[in-house]
Formats: sequence, structure tokens, C-alpha cells
Amino acid sequence: MLHIGCHLSCAKGYLSMGEQALALGADTFQFFTRNPRGGSVKPFDRQDADALNDFLAAHRFAPILAHAPYTLNACAADASIREFAVRTMREDLERLAHIPGAMLNFHPGSHVRQGVEIGVRYIADMLDAVMAEGTATPILLETMAGKGSEVGRSFEELRQIVDAARDGDRIGVCLDTCHVYDAGYDVVGRLDDVLGEFDRVLGLSRLRAIHLNDSKNPIGSRKDRHEQIGKGSLGLDAIAAIINHPALRNLPFYLETPNEPEGYAREIALLRGLYKGE
Repeated sequence: MLHIGCHLSCAKGYLSMGEQALALGADTFQFFTRNPRGGSVKPFDRQDADALNDFLAAHRFAPILAHAPYTLNACAADASIREFAVRTMREDLERLAHIPGAMLNFHPGSHVRQGVEIGVRYIADMLDAVMAEGTATPILLETMAGKGSEVGRSFEELRQIVDAARDGDRIGVCLDTCHVYDAGYDVVGRLDDVLGEFDRVLGLSRLRAIHLNDSKNPIGSRKDRHEQIGKGSLGLDAIAAIINHPALRNLPFYLETPNEPEGYAREIALLRGLYKGE
């Protein structure tokens, strides 16, 4: 079956997100671990987390995806910002240890004129610091669109991070369909070739999640502006091909399209109708 969900607010707690996802027709969801534009976070509610775990198991949810805040920049030139990244990821992983069905996704960061090589080293340093503590939560690098000095605009840059980290074999990838298209990968006309390149550079076994988004911009624009499913430059046929591709169809898909809950429900129903199989 298609494992599909959307981004939800954690304002009302963990269990509330599970209940909302189910009401939308989803069997997974994504959420920010804390304020995405800042860094503040509510006190952890272990009882609420346990209630979510029971709910996920009872309704056979696919793995859920926690998204680190946008303010987490592991390769910033400012040492205090890099220290914030380590502290934030460490705290988030401590919380996610109580939600075994969760993965943690993050944007690698922007090197801000330091160069990709230095940026990669700083990102690997952060990963080494947090993974040395033995976390069982899968950590995923997100593919980026290539705005400004973003690291992760190519599969090769993600590979550099994996190779630089001491425990790179434990690092996964979340592929964002809008981001890779905006970065220049033709997932509309040459999906097989793109996935073949991903496999050659990173290995498809490392691909753990898909951010399923259409794009407001043409291929190679490096803009990163998401659009509703079927209303952007990828189009509905390409999205249908992505969710049905043999290398992708069993992965969890997470919608980050500009929508209210009712819009997400419509997109989830649409995509379930386009999915070929159980």
C-alpha cells in the first residue's frame, strides 16, 4: 500500500498529530521537532509520546518523520551557531529515543562563503558528535535545491558528508522531489536515470524517505518553492510515476505542499487513487 502523510503541527502534542493524520487518510506524518524559525521547544511529555507509540502500532503506521528546525545550520561560519546545531540535534534525538517509529531529517546547512569542503567537514563533525552517543533513531540528510550556499545540492555533496562522517553507514537520505528538480535533476523526463545516478553515488539502500512536492519553478531554477500536487512544473503524471516506481513505491512519502488540512486530505486521496497495487 501507499505510505503517505503530510506535515502537521505539534502544537497539540504527539497523539493529536497521529489522530489528525488518520482523519486525513494518512498512515504517517512529518512534524517539526521545535519552533522551525527559532529553536524554542516545549517540555517533553513522555506520557503523550507513549500514547502516540500505542496509536501508531494500533493503526499500523509507517515510520514518522521528525524535521529539525531551519535554524539548525551545522556548517555556519559562526561557532556559536554550529554549537546550537549540535545541542539541538542532541536534544531532539534524546526525545525521539522515546518514539521508536520516528526518523530525524535535517537540512545540511549553508557554508556562507566558506566553501563546500569546509561546510562538509563541519556537518560531519556535528554528526560525529551526536552519533557517538549511540542513538538508534535514523538520521537523514535532505537533498537541497541549491539556493545560495546550501550544501547538499547534488548527490555528490551528500556523499562527501557520508564519507567524512566516522559512522557514515548509519546516515540515510530523504529525497525531496521539488528540491532535486530545482537543483537540475530531471525527475519528470528521466526518473530512471536520476535514480540510477542516486544509486551509483549514494546507494538506493540509503534512501529512507521522500518529500513529495510539486515545484513552482522550472528545472534547475535553484529556487525551492513548493507547489500543490499536480499544479506545478513536475505535474501529476510525473508524481504518479514517482510513487509507483519500483525503487520508491514502498518508501514513506511526506507532503510539504502549501495546503490546509482539507487540501492535504484531497491530495492524499488523489495519490492513493493513482497508486497501482494494494
